[in-house]
Amino acid sequence: MSGNTIGTLFAVTNFGESHGPAIGCVIDGCPPGMPLSEADIQADLDRRRPGTSRHVTQRNEPDAVEILSGVYEGKTTGTPIALLIRNTDQRSKDYSNIAESFRPGHADYTYWHKYGIRDPRGGGRSSARLTAPTVAAGAVAKKWLAQQYGAQFRACMTQLGELPIPFESWEHVRSNPFFAPVADVQQYEDYMDALRKAGDSCGARIRVQATGVPVGLGEPLYDKLDADIAHALMGLNAVKGVEIGAGFASVAHRGTMHGDSMTPQGFRTNNAGGVLGGISTGQDLEVSIAIKPTSSIISPRESIDIHGKSTEVITKGRHDPCVGIRAAPIAEALLALVVMDHALRHRAQCGDVVPPVPPIQASFL
Repeated sequence: MSGNTIGTLFAVTNFGESHGPAIGCVIDGCPPGMPLSEADIQADLDRRRPGTSRHVTQRNEPDAVEILSGVYEGKTTGTPIALLIRNTDQRSKDYSNIAESFRPGHADYTYWHKYGIRDPRGGGRSSARLTAPTVAAGAVAKKWLAQQYGAQFRACMTQLGELPIPFESWEHVRSNPFFAPVADVQQYEDYMDALRKAGDSCGARIRVQATGVPVGLGEPLYDKLDADIAHALMGLNAVKGVEIGAGFASVAHRGTMHGDSMTPQGFRTNNAGGVLGGISTGQDLEVSIAIKPTSSIISPRESIDIHGKSTEVITKGRHDPCVGIRAAPIAEALLALVVMDHALRHRAQCGDVVPPVPPIQASFL
């Protein structure tokens, strides 16, 4: 599969390049009979698409999705669903100056060494443009999980560069360009304006959450739910770290604090992030990801060319000074794809299992 497919029973194969004619994916394993239209998918693509504010790349792509197969008379048939998103605003000439050199921090060097050839136009296959099909597939998974379990997925930015973003309310996330859970984002606007003027970039931290996830999803040892979540989210461009629940803060915890006490009314805390022994507890899945600064910047940097000689690289084109700004819907989609796959796997193996006792309440006290 060459690393282009995620999932076992709900398998999504991603295809295309940043400046090719189109990008897309094929979803294999979606259960039949679910109502599905392009409108169900488009809403999430609109949240991710470029050109939505002055703080992201100004590439103007409508990201209009087309359903090519797997849906008949408005319902999924159980056969592969092919989703296509046409590229309409490529400017490949912007990359002519780096065709024979390597951008520091980018995948140019590793792709060229691995394959002996690379597509320099916008990063080709390594571009964050390829997250659009992931979001489209995630929208399909989200709809099935919502109908089956009432599961919901949401994400927000909790840090922009050096600036922490305090959590106020989820209701603010959709009303600002940063997916920030705060009412006032002026300081983040100012920060990004100064960053763009300086020709630099920054990283971000994203929190992603799933509610309504049933107890029991996940497999022993190597296919643990949290392991697959980490695997999927590390597949997102520029992600350099994944935390489940308390994550690295667990290092400073004592056992008397960290273990999530249980009562008949529910868990008292959720340091585990909704997963114990690799299997979902029924609590909210809580994940946090660290995203590095964008590699494509206009500030000159030292590098080498394909002949091994020293050179200076200035990356032209239209780039996100912080790729984390548009990462929230992508993180949601990846989490949904993992939960969807494990839901189908659990149904296949343990659909007849009757729990010996009713599960305790999903929410913690």
